[in-house]
Amino acid sequence: MFSQLDQGVDWSSLGAMALRVVVVLLCLVVHEVCHGLAAYWLGDPTAKRNHRLSLNPLRHLDPFGLLMMVVVGFGWAKPVPVDPRYFKNPKGGMAITALAGPLSNLLMAYLSALALGALSAVAAVRGETAGLTLWLDFFALMVSLNIGLGIFNLIPFPPLDGSKVVAMFLPDRWYYRWMQLERYGMFILMVALWFGVFDGFLGTARRVLVDWMLQGANGVFQAVLSLLV
Repeated sequence: MFSQLDQGVDWSSLGAMALRVVVVLLCLVVHEVCHGLAAYWLGDPTAKRNHRLSLNPLRHLDPFGLLMMVVVGFGWAKPVPVDPRYFKNPKGGMAITALAGPLSNLLMAYLSALALGALSAVAAVRGETAGLTLWLDFFALMVSLNIGLGIFNLIPFPPLDGSKVVAMFLPDRWYYRWMQLERYGMFILMVALWFGVFDGFLGTARRVLVDWMLQGANGVFQAVLSLLV
């Protein structure tokens, strides 16, 4: 019975899905923690009081946002609570706090690209990838999904992080109206994602950044290898 069950299960697909979920959790948790840290460093203790500086994924995850991230590579977590009254410059503080999330994802993507380049260089020297396959897959996913999450959240549409950056440049009479769009923005955003409104832009932007980061990382390690050989 167990032999038949084992033969009927696609273990490679399950393993790939499990790896994707692990990477998604890392992307989302670091993104949200960086929001909270930025706000805390700017004087707002709200995220800390709500235990949002924790690396525990359960404190950050939105079930539907997690599902979207796993399935299509673009998603979100529960918003970090921020009180702009603690900031010396409320609009600027909100913009910096918002930018901290996607910038952390782009930084993780770049570091992962360097790690991927290093592993690829090692595999090239050894002439095979035995023992490195899991790590190669892990860092490749880290590059792709972190870039996807970072770009997606930079879209200047409430409640995404990019909307806070745009809001910084708005006069006060427009700023509060713009921020009030957040109550409807998530519904509009989910409809837009369902109909693939952003697919072309997000797909192209992600491909361009992934290629640029991977080529840059490979170039770095090829140069290092040429010096060592």
